[in-house]
Amino acid sequence: MTHNPGAADAHHAAHYAERYGARRRRLGRRAAAILVAGVLAVVIAGVALFAWSGNAQTVTFKDVSFTTPDAWHATEEFQVTKEADQTAYCAVHALNDAYAVVGWKQLEFGPTSGSGMTTTNVHVALRTESQAVSVSVETCWIAGT
Repeated sequence: MTHNPGAADAHHAAHYAERYGARRRRLGRRAAAILVAGVLAVVIAGVALFAWSGNAQTVTFKDVSFTTPDAWHATEEFQVTKEADQTAYCAVHALNDAYAVVGWKQLEFGPTSGSGMTTTNVHVALRTESQAVSVSVETCWIAGT
């Protein structure tokens, strides 16, 4: 008796195709090229959007130091850097040892003389509800954004 393994494999393949559906075909060259072009277009658009958003109005800050002389007062020294013709706002907060806000103040930095990016040194005094253990700039933003 001769055994033909190719016929048995073909029979099983036909049986499985009938039961589970036909085997998937590979992606053709044209479809692969369209898929690659689509992915490339999305990547280029993402990079362009990222580069364009970098031109948005920006403000940065740097905490320098803080003091908490007593339970009712705290001070913060920091620097704000922004475009000279912009108005920026910064929120400074004092936190207690449970990370609860015990003091908060919003500051406004209007347009300054000069052009380009300008840095302003700031000293702010806060009144606190209880003893603060840290004082820092929470966030800064450009007016209207």
